[in-house]
Amino acid sequence: MPRIIGVDIPGNKRVEYSLRYIYGVGPAKALEIIAKAEIDRNLFAKDLTPDQISRITKVLQNDLIVEGDLRRSLAADIRRLQQINCYRGIRHRRNLPVRGQRTKTNARTRKGKKITIGAIRDKTQRRLAKA
Repeated sequence: MPRIIGVDIPGNKRVEYSLRYIYGVGPAKALEIIAKAEIDRNLFAKDLTPDQISRITKVLQNDLIVEGDLRRSLAADIRRLQQINCYRGIRHRRNLPVRGQRTKTNARTRKGKKITIGAIRDKTQRRLAKA
């Protein structure tokens, strides 16, 4: 299991797929990194030499924002939106969908488990209400 920028990438997969385990690297970026580092796409991650790993690391550090830096910048962007009280910031603060999705139905992933609002009356409360 090779370690690149503090992330263990799976050795039993090809390099282009293993690089995707790094936060901020998707399919297109993985191919771009491989091309810049001049590494064969079909090479398995376990077969990478220390020289190739260092070339990948150098490309990641110089050309891309990944892992902790990317997470920090995203969190700072959301914090900024919340501080200036813009619509998107308010939606983030209330844990509601930010990009215009409907919320009357659906949106359960963002809103969480459904909470029933209103009193549920039992028989004794009905009797008291009639009297």
